[in-house]
Amino acid sequence: MRALRRGVTTALILTTVAAASLTSGVATAQERGARFAADPTALVDTSVGNNGDGTTFPGAAAPFGMVQLSPDTQLNKYASYDYAQDTILGFSHTHLSGVGCQTMGNIRFMPTTGAVTSSDPEQYKAKFSHADETRSPGYYGVTFANGIEAELTATQRTGQHRYTYPADAGTQNVLIEAGESNGNTFAGDIKVVGDDTVEGWVQGGNFCWETGKERYRVYFSAKFDRTFKTFGTWTDGTLTPGQREASRGSKRAGAWLSFDAAQGRQVGSSVGLSYTSVDGARLNRGAEQPASFDAARGAAHAKWRGELNRMRVAGGSTADQRTYYTALYHSLLHPSIGSDVDHRYRGFDDKVHRADAPYYQMFSLWDTYRSQNQLVALLHPDKAADMAKSVLRIYRDGGWLPRWGLGGGETNVMSGDPVTPWVVDLYNRGLLDDSTARGLFDALWKNANEVPADQSVFRGRDGNPTYVKNGWIGYRNLPGYKFGDSRQAGSATLEYALGDCALSTMAAGLGHRDEAATLAARCDNFSKLWDSGVTSKGFTGFPVTRNEDGTVAGDPDPTQSGAFHEGTAWQYQWLAQQDPKTLFGLMGGASGAEQRLDTFFDMPTVLTDPAKAASESWVTGAYDYHNNFAFNPNNEPDFHTPWMYAWTGAPWKTSAVLRAMRTLFTDDAYGMPGNDDLGATSSLLVFAMAGVFEAQPGSARYVLSAPMFEKVEIRPAHGRAIRIEAPGANASKLQYVASVRTDRGASPRSWLSHEDLLRSGTISVTLSDRPTRWGVDAAPPAVAQD
Repeated sequence: MRALRRGVTTALILTTVAAASLTSGVATAQERGARFAADPTALVDTSVGNNGDGTTFPGAAAPFGMVQLSPDTQLNKYASYDYAQDTILGFSHTHLSGVGCQTMGNIRFMPTTGAVTSSDPEQYKAKFSHADETRSPGYYGVTFANGIEAELTATQRTGQHRYTYPADAGTQNVLIEAGESNGNTFAGDIKVVGDDTVEGWVQGGNFCWETGKERYRVYFSAKFDRTFKTFGTWTDGTLTPGQREASRGSKRAGAWLSFDAAQGRQVGSSVGLSYTSVDGARLNRGAEQPASFDAARGAAHAKWRGELNRMRVAGGSTADQRTYYTALYHSLLHPSIGSDVDHRYRGFDDKVHRADAPYYQMFSLWDTYRSQNQLVALLHPDKAADMAKSVLRIYRDGGWLPRWGLGGGETNVMSGDPVTPWVVDLYNRGLLDDSTARGLFDALWKNANEVPADQSVFRGRDGNPTYVKNGWIGYRNLPGYKFGDSRQAGSATLEYALGDCALSTMAAGLGHRDEAATLAARCDNFSKLWDSGVTSKGFTGFPVTRNEDGTVAGDPDPTQSGAFHEGTAWQYQWLAQQDPKTLFGLMGGASGAEQRLDTFFDMPTVLTDPAKAASESWVTGAYDYHNNFAFNPNNEPDFHTPWMYAWTGAPWKTSAVLRAMRTLFTDDAYGMPGNDDLGATSSLLVFAMAGVFEAQPGSARYVLSAPMFEKVEIRPAHGRAIRIEAPGANASKLQYVASVRTDRGASPRSWLSHEDLLRSGTISVTLSDRPTRWGVDAAPPAVAQD
């Protein structure tokens, strides 16, 4: 209580100053009242994050679609589209939203005029201006400086092109590159079929250079609405007119198609993709062939309008709504459908299988298990269940669970055990049928205790040998992907403990008592890294990395990265949210933990100038996570930390930190503070602005905070609507929860279970501009506690 009174006094003195400073850069329009937008797609700007930090793409995609048809301004960069550039190399059909390594960018189309003299995109690229771009969910258009207008839209498995050439263009061309992508490319073939179709495939892989072994293939079938006048193909730099087939040499394989300008100014193409075969791509194209380009664009718009209305908001400024809806859009792009319309998919054994439900791929689990997984599960429980079945198929096809699955290959990127809390979250939400749940538990139990015998494809939990024996991963700085967790032993131990603790609840639910007891005993393995002799910033006791014999490995300074993946011990000390009471006990109790959190967030500045705290006290660069002690809102390990105040007796501080964090997100190309990581960062913002977030992955419990909109309406697929009402909510002011009431009565707790949320009806939140005692001593229980 002493800490609470001290914080209240400070806040009362400084609230007025905070309100003024927080407004800068956020509220750009007058509030228009608490009305839902007639069409939320108009509030989405797909250019948000199109810079070197967010690494998003501006092009056309369907929700969870196989195709992401988007312009490329550069190659072999994390993002193939950089908003700062003014030339476009072409439009490729596959992109991942916000990843931190170069990949995808497959099957690139480019309209040109005149003679085709080069296969080098640097020679045929075209200048453009952002003033001549049109971007909206499911559509992208641009008019080049040379007068060619390009328009793109997408269905789930096809990309739709429409090119309009200048009246005086003469020869109209479309160039197709199938051998060069945005990332490592190993093979590619292309074939001109008849007088209106081009087909082929490209092989990529070696994502993030982690294993060097994983590969994927993307197949395509492109049918044009006009016949070719002439055509040719190229291998590397050699162009051969009239040749129908080409294979990649050392760099490129492509075809060019020329059309008779006398037959009209427009050329359209429908491009089917598949990860199984050219036949699959042809099948997908035929099944999803729209009546026209405009019909496809209209259908994509309608689909996205429905998706954005699943979690719609009212109130706030125009900038608030644009930032929110753009984040919601980015949250619903992945995982991507990987199966053809006949449910055939390519498994992790590189064989084609047939599923009994849609098969999904592109699982960035280390990122998405903390935020985006929960959003998909809330809005699309049916799709989330199919995604879980897809992960089970990966296990049955390949023998092990994925860590970071790209197409049909395991990249082994990142560390820890992200698949476990990802699956357990869906189980504890009641989304898995008994057969799927038991199959996944068996896979997770194996993953939690064993190591793959042949690690040429799957690394698994390579730290298990020492972790299972000692409770921590013995540090080994050995080269090669086989030892990734051993090199990141500090953070990986914490991730393992979180995963094991979550899995214990699934084991108990399925009646596996012995396994549940074994796993529950690992919940507090984070304490085995704790060193009470380490001091930093006036605090004593921090997690350290240990050798197998228990001695400290390397420099124990908690402000230095050491063996903590993309972070430091200062940032990772909070990754024990499965049991905050035990964690805080190591810190001297809840009061001591609160003081650490205040230092971590620079709470005095948060309360006086939230925007300044976020921009100057916190980690601001997307890749500046090394050797720092402050809050890093740009990277996943810190995502949950604002909500740790729920266990300190000062839950009001969570709302203050989130208002500060909101200032880092803006409604322009530079409006995302870090990599979006397949919607993980965007989902964090969606939940923060809505006022609910699962701080304990695997628990299926949401911690509440002050909403930033007056109304939030959540409409899960096939479910009952949930309404959150917070009169007077304003993201540009420090506001705190004073009371919460649902259809079931007043709620003094600072959290709701997933089941409670679904049946809550209307959640009425009363806000205060001063800190309150709501939620004090009413935090969620430990994950393994009933």
